Amino acid sequence: MSSSPNLEEKGGSLKKELSFFDMVIIGVVGAVGTGILFSVESMTSLAGPGSWLSWLMGGIFYLFIGLTYSELVSTYPEAGGPSRFALYTHGWFTNMINSLADLIWYIFIPPIEAFAVVDGLSVFYPQLTTSSGAPTLEGGIIVLLLMLLFIPFNYFGVRAFGKSTVGFGIIKLILYLAVAFGLLGIYHNFSNFTSYGGFLPFGFAGVFIAIPFAMFAFGGIRVLPDYAEESKNYKKLPLAIVVVVIGQLLIYLLYDFVFVSGIDWSRLGLENGNWAQVGSIPGNPFIYLANNYHSYPLLILTILIGIIGPFIVGYIYLGGGSRILFAQSRTQIMPKFMKDISKTFAIPYWALLVMAFVGAILAFVAAPVPTIYSLIEDAVVAGYLGFSVNPVAFTVSRRQGVTKWKIPGGSIIAPLAFISAALIIFWSGWVTVYYAVILLTGAVLVFGIIIPLLKGTAKRDLKHVGNSIWYIVYIAFLVVMTYIGSDGALNIINFYEATLIVVLISLFIFYPWGVLSGLKTRLEEKDYQTFKLEEEPIVLP
Repeated sequence: MSSSPNLEEKGGSLKKELSFFDMVIIGVVGAVGTGILFSVESMTSLAGPGSWLSWLMGGIFYLFIGLTYSELVSTYPEAGGPSRFALYTHGWFTNMINSLADLIWYIFIPPIEAFAVVDGLSVFYPQLTTSSGAPTLEGGIIVLLLMLLFIPFNYFGVRAFGKSTVGFGIIKLILYLAVAFGLLGIYHNFSNFTSYGGFLPFGFAGVFIAIPFAMFAFGGIRVLPDYAEESKNYKKLPLAIVVVVIGQLLIYLLYDFVFVSGIDWSRLGLENGNWAQVGSIPGNPFIYLANNYHSYPLLILTILIGIIGPFIVGYIYLGGGSRILFAQSRTQIMPKFMKDISKTFAIPYWALLVMAFVGAILAFVAAPVPTIYSLIEDAVVAGYLGFSVNPVAFTVSRRQGVTKWKIPGGSIIAPLAFISAALIIFWSGWVTVYYAVILLTGAVLVFGIIIPLLKGTAKRDLKHVGNSIWYIVYIAFLVVMTYIGSDGALNIINFYEATLIVVLISLFIFYPWGVLSGLKTRLEEKDYQTFKLEEEPIVLP
């Protein structure tokens, strides 16, 4: 049995160049970037020392989601796979919504990482940022140039991408660990975990509200199934996904521990025990700590990871995002030229260039945004609106009888993954969910309705709109719950009751509704270049 995906492609084709080790390193270093450097500060201001628990719970949530990817990618090992899985189970319209939500996630991340690089550079060139931490005009130009600089790391073939990422990635991980243990050695006050209101000064509500910031950092495994078609042995991707989640979780727990224990209240000019005030630390909090503790060798290392770390994440996600556009072109959501493959370098070059161009414009326009956290939250919500479909597609694929390898306990893992995604969206809060859904709605109207009508393909593309009703209502439900919940505009339901309602409604209404809305047999539509299933089941070691 061949391990090659079975998709016909005109012209060039993607090459299988990424080894298991390449995929693990890409997954880990593609996650460890801005999320840990910036999110930990915001999470601590919301949950105090309980932010450590937020990271742990976030890792567990994401492991559930990752396990559903593991099974689906074994059945459909194609480029941008998670943005195609729903095509086979619910039809074009559901997949269009799901893939556009994924695309929003990917469009945001490279500019966010470029902003983080500029923040690191501002230590040497303070004119790049304002006193609030937002890029100045000069900073915005640097962000734009960084977006363009991400292109060469992806353009010269996936093998060059993999080898350069592994090399830089190993150096990056060594630097991250050196900074963490270095800061721990310079100053630590373990009583911060028990004093000033105890481990949970804001209760579990603070822990839950902080989790969406952690989920931005856990996106590393999302790129693995996107590169499945370029993996030497996609059958090992399930193991790679699990290894990546566990590996990045350990790094995040270490960094959170270092940050919380590393707070010297008086030296940092903070009121003792005022956790909310921690959120006022300007810029990269680890650079701030190293600078205030006058450890200049460690400051240099911290600045290095503040520049190198986000840069590597930025170009990895630019490559992953190009696979999303490539997959959408196969599905007739994006123009056909997006799936053109370079015969020289075997990469979807138009998808890569368009992704970089759009990201560069977004980066420059968004430069005056006063804080990076607003972008992080929008990206998280959009991403998890897209991720929500895959646990349902996971179960529908089993019902269709096409699943090549079944993960043990899948019937429990899938609903838990669905609930996890719903909670992450809900805990992100009203304003963030509102903006993310408005952005997604606009994209759906353009690519899902207006363009098919203009192209004359509406009859084909809108054939399975009925199979997407559950998904549309699910998104609307989450918008309403954030609006009436404790951190919404109306505040008529307390946080814990609203959380319970989201869990119960998601589990007992939307998850089964989504499964029942699935197609009885997998969609096979030549116009959408659907995957040709192999006859033999996959047997994983």
